[in-house]
Amino acid sequence: MLNKKEVHPKEKSRLHPRNKHRERYDFKQLIENCPELSQFVKMNIYNDESIDFSDPYAVKMLNKALLKRYYDIDDWNIPENYLCPPIPGRADYIHHIADLLGSSNDGKIPTGDKIKCLDIGVGANCVYPIIGNKEYGWSFIGADTDTIAVESANKIIETNSFLKGKIEIRSQNKPNDIFFGIIQKDELIDLSVCNPPFHASIAEAQSGTLRKLNNLNHKKIIKPVLNFGGQASELCCNGGEKRFVTDMISQSKFFSTSCFWFSTSVSKQSHLKSIYEALKKTEAVEVKTIPMGQGNKSSRIVAWTFLPQEQQENWVNTRWKDML
Repeated sequence: MLNKKEVHPKEKSRLHPRNKHRERYDFKQLIENCPELSQFVKMNIYNDESIDFSDPYAVKMLNKALLKRYYDIDDWNIPENYLCPPIPGRADYIHHIADLLGSSNDGKIPTGDKIKCLDIGVGANCVYPIIGNKEYGWSFIGADTDTIAVESANKIIETNSFLKGKIEIRSQNKPNDIFFGIIQKDELIDLSVCNPPFHASIAEAQSGTLRKLNNLNHKKIIKPVLNFGGQASELCCNGGEKRFVTDMISQSKFFSTSCFWFSTSVSKQSHLKSIYEALKKTEAVEVKTIPMGQGNKSSRIVAWTFLPQEQQENWVNTRWKDML
C-alpha cells in the first residue's frame, strides 16, 4: 500500500545556487544517459520514482548517470566496496570553494588550468577533480595512500580523454604524511580540498551505517551494508575526523607559502573548537567557515591561509591576473 504522495520543493534550496543538482532527479533523462540505471529505478512508498539508496549498486549507477549527464564522463567505474560519494554534496564543496577564490580576487572566480588544486584523498572515484575541472577548468593533483584507488583514478582519467593532462594522481607512500611527499619543491598550489576520514574505527563506521540504513528503510537493519561503499582508509583513521583535520592543519604550516588556501570539509560541528584551536596555534592569518547543507544534513568547509594581505595580493597578481 502506497503512502500519500509527498510534496517536494522544486529546488533543493540548501545547495549552492550554481549547483546543477538543485532540482529533483529526472530519472527519465538520467536513464537516457545511462540505460543501466533503469533496473534500479522504482516507485517508492510515496509513489515517487527513486532508487533504493541503501543499495550500493543502485547508488553507484546513479553516480555514473549523474557524471555522464552533467560532467560528460563517458566511462566511470570504481572497484567494489570503494567509496561512491554523493555527487550533489561534492559539487557543493567545489562551488563554495570557487567563491572563496573569487573573494580573494575582487569577486571574480579564477578559472582555467593555470589554477592548480590539490585533492587530499582523491579516492578511486576522482569526483572532486572531475567536477572542479568541468565547472571551472582547474587542473588537479589527486593524492591517495591506497594503490587500488590510485589505479582506479588513473583509469578514469585515461578513459575520459578531456581529463588527460588536467588531473595528475600522486601516490602517498607514508600514511601519516598529508602534504609531505605530495607537494613538490617550488610547486605552487592555489587551493587544497579534502573530505577527511570521518570515523575513528570500522566499528564506529558500521554503527553509523546501521543508523542511516534504518532511517532509509524505515525498519531495523541488523547487518551493515555501506551504501556509499568505502575502504577502511576512506572511512576511518586513528582519532577520526578531528584528529585527521588537526594533523592536516599542523602539517600545512610547513607549506605556508606553497598553497594559498587550504580547506577541508568538517562533518561534526563539535570538532570545530579543536580545529579552531589548532589554527590559532599554527598562526593561520585568515580562517573562514563556509556552511553547507543537503537535505536534513548540515556540514561546513573550514578554510585557512598563512599568507598576509600583501602576499595574497602578490599571488593574485602573478598567478590569477586576467583570469575570469
